[in-house]
Amino acid sequence: MFNKLKQFKDLKTQAKVMQDALAEEKVTEEKNGVTITMNGNMEVLNVAIASGQTKEAIENGVKSCFNEALKKTQRLMAKKMQEMGGFPGLN
Repeated sequence: MFNKLKQFKDLKTQAKVMQDALAEEKVTEEKNGVTITMNGNMEVLNVAIASGQTKEAIENGVKSCFNEALKKTQRLMAKKMQEMGGFPGLN
């Protein structure tokens, strides 16, 4: 039982290290005058919209920018996990 608790604690510690490392990473995507910046924990850090954009262009830009930034962040997370050796016991 204590072995399982130690494994859980180790896993929790490794997850925290991973989360801290990902918080330092940034992904920026720009489309149709919209720029979105996210960190590696998939938190939106900044949204910038160029002036003179139509409502439709802004909506399309936000949607495509967010989706692409999310994909880049997911790839970044996978790469970081690989670099850090993944999570033992979850492979």
